[in-house]
Amino acid sequence: MKAIDLFAGCGGLSLGFQNAGFDIVAAFDYWPSAIEVYRENFQHTIFEKDLLREDVCALIASFNPEIIIGGPPCQDFSSAGKRDENLGRADLTFVFANIISQVKPNWFVMENVERISKSKVLKTVLEIFKKSGYGLTSSILNASYCGVPQARRRYFLIGQLHGKDDALNHYLIKHQSKKPMTVFDYLGNQLGIEYFYHHPRSYKRRAIFSIHEPSPTVRGVNRPIPKTYKKHEGDACDINEKLRPLSTIERSYIQTFPKTFKFKGNKSDLEQMIGNAVPVNLAEYVARCILEYIEDDSSNSISYQLPNILLLKQ
Repeated sequence: MKAIDLFAGCGGLSLGFQNAGFDIVAAFDYWPSAIEVYRENFQHTIFEKDLLREDVCALIASFNPEIIIGGPPCQDFSSAGKRDENLGRADLTFVFANIISQVKPNWFVMENVERISKSKVLKTVLEIFKKSGYGLTSSILNASYCGVPQARRRYFLIGQLHGKDDALNHYLIKHQSKKPMTVFDYLGNQLGIEYFYHHPRSYKRRAIFSIHEPSPTVRGVNRPIPKTYKKHEGDACDINEKLRPLSTIERSYIQTFPKTFKFKGNKSDLEQMIGNAVPVNLAEYVARCILEYIEDDSSNSISYQLPNILLLKQ
């Protein structure tokens, strides 16, 4: 299936779908730093376009995509942000929906933070998709049950043109692991540490984690241990001189980017684009669920036709 990735960032969603067998023919983003990293890792074109201000539907349609994937920037919905969907970035969710409604690919996948499920924006966006003829499946997935060593919960909306609502729920559920993946499950002792510091959103939360549990959500912020930090009752170990935060590249591993993936740029930009990315294995998980559904649907269609074919032969 030919795919286009909107708001592609450094390419987590693209790589996951590519690994599952999709043919990514083009990508779009407007952040030069992320685009530079994307170009280092993919053969197809990524266009530097402001999807909010430019009419790109004709360009997107020219590729005849069978599926459009994308994660519109989510800061306005994020628990790490100001949680105000009127700040402007939420408009990009509308932009994504309007592009889908105009180009009308057979499929689309939209990823966002869990919090969008409670937003006013989503209700309007769902109406746009329904009026455009899409059957919709929505699901909140915990990445640690989908091949990612990270307790990252994300909202996915999958649309099939002229499809049925909730058609993929069974597939999204049945392949999940029975227990969450830990950092050790995924990386073993490669980090050379047993505990690490993860800067909390609030000091009411714990900040020290073990590799024998899933990592907390990788965000765009990565800070050293403050000298004033006091041990939280939930911390996995005491504060000591060996304790450290994960490095930028180690955080990319937690996001399941392969070691062969090439990152370049300043530390601040890299932390942000890695934190914003869809974990590669989570994207691949969703992509494979879609492919399995399509294969089963095609098989069922053929089986329904068999009695008529046999009747004609008789």
